[in-house]
Amino acid sequence: MTAGAITADFASVTDGSGKAKKSKIVRVKSSPANRDYERRGVITKGAILETEAGEAVVSSRPTADGVVNAVLTSKK
Repeated sequence: MTAGAITADFASVTDGSGKAKKSKIVRVKSSPANRDYERRGVITKGAILETEAGEAVVSSRPTADGVVNAVLTSKK
């Protein structure tokens, strides 16, 4: 098993009330792990994603968990 970066098409986005829905990822807006990850579209914990539902922060560890869970910060 290799530890590496992950890319994904969809994320499970949770809003403030606790409801989660599957949302398409448009792009990675910023990544605290590495600036180059933004350019390459790599998703890490803490990365800010632009999704169809709005802007969301990744709360899971995609490389360890295999899924992208995010919390909505602003709606579109």
